[in-house]
Amino acid sequence: MRLFLAALVVFFAGIAAVWAETGAHPWGIGLQEGVTPVKEMIGSFHHELMWIMTAIVVLVLLLLAYVALRFNRKANPKPSKNAHNTLIEIIWTAIPALILIVIAVPSFRLLYFSDKDPAAEMTVKAIGRQWYWSYEYPDHGGIAFDSTMIPDDQIDTAKGQKRLLEVDNRVVIPVNTSVRFLVTASDVIHSFAVPAFGIKKDAIPGRINETWTKVEKEGVYYGQCSELCGPGHAFMPIAVEVVSKEKFAAWIKQKGGVMPQKTAAVIKE
Repeated sequence: MRLFLAALVVFFAGIAAVWAETGAHPWGIGLQEGVTPVKEMIGSFHHELMWIMTAIVVLVLLLLAYVALRFNRKANPKPSKNAHNTLIEIIWTAIPALILIVIAVPSFRLLYFSDKDPAAEMTVKAIGRQWYWSYEYPDHGGIAFDSTMIPDDQIDTAKGQKRLLEVDNRVVIPVNTSVRFLVTASDVIHSFAVPAFGIKKDAIPGRINETWTKVEKEGVYYGQCSELCGPGHAFMPIAVEVVSKEKFAAWIKQKGGVMPQKTAAVIKE
């Protein structure tokens, strides 16, 4: 009994830990906290599916128990010789079809919403390479830089740097801004994924894929390449720093870039 109660405490503590902070956590259970509209919609869809799957599992379990108790040899010594039942066959065909329709509606809505944002306010190009990422800011004077993982012996835990996730040059984007990500690769297939944003897009050589995000909370968010791309696959993390619009303008100036006139006017106001 004590072991059972301890397991419950650990379970709910893990759930609370995941809800409380963005990123992996010891004994954490569940999805990362969402900080974008897309991730919030993904989380909502996930919870809806969990209820549907739970209902299906319970229903099938009850049906199996009924069949085992009602139609075993002892309870039913003279089994029926019927081979078909039209009503039952219609029910077990119609109900799964209706369930799929119920799942398909929010699924298509999510796919359409997460695909792209025609009204994106800025663009960042992410290029996967073996084994690091390169980034370009075409709207801000063509700023470009490489982002490589910081080795273990150079990690500064006092500054909150995370092993295998921290990089020498983070992607910097402003908060509450719709950002278009153009994703491609220069050698093999990679995958640009940031769980807290709810984005994962394949980086394919010779092709540009598009995704978008609008982060509602400042902070540093991590991701990794999610496509097996070679022996250095586990060592090309993604670190995105979300800052205020004023700090973003200062960062662009520091990098030698320029703010678009329209955006600069909004920040000035």
